Amino acid sequence: MPSTWFCLAIHSPAPDKLADFWAHALGYQIVFEGPQGEVAIAKDEFSHPGMVFSPLDEPRQGKSRLHIELNPDDQDAEVERLIGLGARRADVGQPADAGWVVLADPDGNEFCVLAPWRHPSEPK
Repeated sequence: MPSTWFCLAIHSPAPDKLADFWAHALGYQIVFEGPQGEVAIAKDEFSHPGMVFSPLDEPRQGKSRLHIELNPDDQDAEVERLIGLGARRADVGQPADAGWVVLADPDGNEFCVLAPWRHPSEPK
């Protein structure tokens, strides 16, 4: 089964202000505020795709400020499928034990393939 679009992640020096702007622009609401300053917006807490804004204090030095995160049922199989389509693994400084895999599309734009995630209310 192909991936579903989970969220658009944007790194920003002021994630709360940027999240507020996009929430108003799109008619979305803030659905999560995390301990490291990340802010998520969506139509509601069960709607996807949404947008997640994360802190970034320094200017861009390699990692894209904007990337897509995919939420497949099977992370390993999806990574291999995407590589077969022309993606390649990318190192943007992610930890070795990260729950996501960073790939780059044929143009070099990074995106992440997450470990399967489901809302706690969804059936397994």
